[in-house]
Amino acid sequence: MAARLSFSNITALAPMVRVGTLPMRLLALDYGADVVYCEELIDIKMAQCQRVVNEVLETVDFVAPDDRVMFRTCERERDRVVFQMGTADPERALTVAQLVEKDVAAIDVNMGCPKEYSTKGGMGAALLSDPDKIEAILKKLVTGVGIPVTCKIRILPSVEDTVSLVRRIEKTGVAAIAVHGRFKEERPRHPVHCDYIQAVSQAVSIPVIANGGSLDLVKKNGDIEEFRKATGASSVMLARAAMWNASVFNSQGPVPVERVMEEYLKYAIRYDNNAFNTKYCLCQMLRDKVESPLGKQVQAAQTNAEIRYSFMTLGCDRVRSSVSDVGYPQPDKREYPPQITPKMFLLEWSRKEKLEQPFYETVQRAQDRAFQSTVMVAEKKYRSSLWEKSKKFAEQAAAIVCLRVLGIPEGRIGEEDSADVQQEAETSETAVVTNGNHHKPDTPPERQKSS
Repeated sequence: MAARLSFSNITALAPMVRVGTLPMRLLALDYGADVVYCEELIDIKMAQCQRVVNEVLETVDFVAPDDRVMFRTCERERDRVVFQMGTADPERALTVAQLVEKDVAAIDVNMGCPKEYSTKGGMGAALLSDPDKIEAILKKLVTGVGIPVTCKIRILPSVEDTVSLVRRIEKTGVAAIAVHGRFKEERPRHPVHCDYIQAVSQAVSIPVIANGGSLDLVKKNGDIEEFRKATGASSVMLARAAMWNASVFNSQGPVPVERVMEEYLKYAIRYDNNAFNTKYCLCQMLRDKVESPLGKQVQAAQTNAEIRYSFMTLGCDRVRSSVSDVGYPQPDKREYPPQITPKMFLLEWSRKEKLEQPFYETVQRAQDRAFQSTVMVAEKKYRSSLWEKSKKFAEQAAAIVCLRVLGIPEGRIGEEDSADVQQEAETSETAVVTNGNHHKPDTPPERQKSS
């Protein structure tokens, strides 16, 4: 069992809407972050999700009724990721916390976001004016889950009010408190109030995590310790500085942003990140170069494959050579013999077991025209959470999920039974039924080939 997460003397990736998804979190860990927070996820939406083990990506996905993946995580970050939720209801907060607690290291409640999408439901910074509700939510979580609970606040109009609130929060049993050193009316252009964070640090015994120094104080890794000293905090949390270049966590010094973007794109492809989210994060890294030829092509891209193509054609030489080695998407590097596909293996297995041949149903998503397939075998359905660029690839992905769940060889070179199916393929043309239409077996999808 992993050790309980400590919030003392750490540097953390702050929760950031549209930024704190799995690729960015893993990137921050690579460069030296101790703890990573996911983006704020609203309790009402999360409470409707189903926990799904994604066999293809080797992730755990929390999937909404409309099939959107609201939260995706993996074993690599399990003991380092903090799940941040937006909530104004103790019972609903506990429901969500219990849903995810086996897959994350801690639970955090957002009590500082001043944006309307958070405050309109009484969440985020709206909670700062309702300390009774703050106390009720945190007590419910602390007593209801077996992992640490924390919260993130903004400062109140006076030091005295801020200290009074954090002392009350400390009594709920939370493991730490993050303090963004700005008032809820202030924005990043306003200077951070280090004196408020310092007063909080002196007033409580639990770890205080200082946040809000990206513009004023933290521009490189060496500045993190200076921000810590200026606030007297135990730890530091970085948002925009990490969003612009995650190598700010690297104690060995900064890494060129082009290389950081390259590493981010690898993770985005590897974990089938939403293409619009990938595009948004890359544009934040480009900053003043967002109107460059590369930036314009990234903005115009509609899929991760198109984004990858942008880097292959317009990126620097290093990025071109590296990104071109990344499959789309590439959960594993696999090779299939000529004429062998996962669909064919599944069909042959079904015949040997005297089952009806697999039946595929495919849907197309309106926003990006991507495809997702479900295959029915022995009255059970199997589906990949991946959305593919063609119906053919989607069907192969569904077949792979089914084969892996059933423990059946997929046709990879060197697997048992490959020779038998190879011989069968060479002596007959097998028809596969997909949505009632007969056609010859497809070639293996690109994402299953070695690069």
